[in-house]
Amino acid sequence: MLEVSSWTEEKRAAFLYRVIAAVESGTPREKLFLGLAAEAERQAAIWEKKARAAGADIPPFVPDVRSRIVAGLVRHHGPRRLRGVLAAMKVRGMSVYAAGGSGKVFPHRLDDIGHHRGLSGGGNLRAAVFGVNDGLISNASLIMGVAGASADNVMILLTGVAGLVAGAFSMAAGEYVSVRSQREMYEYQIGLERDELAEYPEEEARELALIYEARGIAAGEAQRMAQQIIADPEQALDTLAREELGLNPEDLGSPWGAALFSFFSFAAGSAIPLLPFVFGAGSASLTMAIVLTALALFAVGATLSLFTGRGAILSGLRMLAIGAAAGGITFLVGKLLGVSLV
Repeated sequence: MLEVSSWTEEKRAAFLYRVIAAVESGTPREKLFLGLAAEAERQAAIWEKKARAAGADIPPFVPDVRSRIVAGLVRHHGPRRLRGVLAAMKVRGMSVYAAGGSGKVFPHRLDDIGHHRGLSGGGNLRAAVFGVNDGLISNASLIMGVAGASADNVMILLTGVAGLVAGAFSMAAGEYVSVRSQREMYEYQIGLERDELAEYPEEEARELALIYEARGIAAGEAQRMAQQIIADPEQALDTLAREELGLNPEDLGSPWGAALFSFFSFAAGSAIPLLPFVFGAGSASLTMAIVLTALALFAVGATLSLFTGRGAILSGLRMLAIGAAAGGITFLVGKLLGVSLV
């Protein structure tokens, strides 16, 4: 029954709010989550009244196993690390842990509230660089391991192609599941917000005002802003997703797009150490594979400096050292196994 299910969700949220408030004791966030717990109890009372009017029995609330496990994790690790899990369990206010990346509460400029933009510029480039890097290191290490055990060009080529195909499909499947799961969670949560906004907009406005107060905005101004935002359903849904759930709708891409992007970037990286064995054989191919891989690793590391702010040469050398260590170890393992198995 919808009313009983909604009552259970609100009671569970109130339970988790109180757990978070206890963890945040003595901080500005304690007041926020105690306030949200009170709002959840009020919303639960609304659903209880509807359920009893429909003839349903309301049992005493007892936290389920999942809620108890999450509560234990929150007590042990803190709510910031459990943001995604808590958001999926209808716990609001998670955006306060995203501000500045440190878990501190920061006030925002008033004209920014409700109009945040995700800092996703360059996201595709970053994903491509990491995809190429993963394919490069994993397939180069695989090829080096086989080359250490056997000088058979056909065996090395077959292994490299298998590593490219298997790795690319694995990466694509992982990205698809990740993005699909994220999107499903967002769609479910935004659906709940839409229903609650239609059912009790005043309660939703109070929750939003509590979050703004926690960000350093005066209580009266926070309430005024929340009422203004709730008055516009589309803006309200977008704002509630960002401020209550800590979700950014603009960061949710296409699962198939993410899968294909990951597949081709990984395949591109995997192909680099494999190319010399396609057009040649013997020690010359191995030497060329090492040279191409080293150049590509340095280039990847230098490119990553665009996102880290570190020097390009230092980043390139660090990535080269990591790749060299991985390739060198797998080559030695292959050499030892090749000798012992012959």
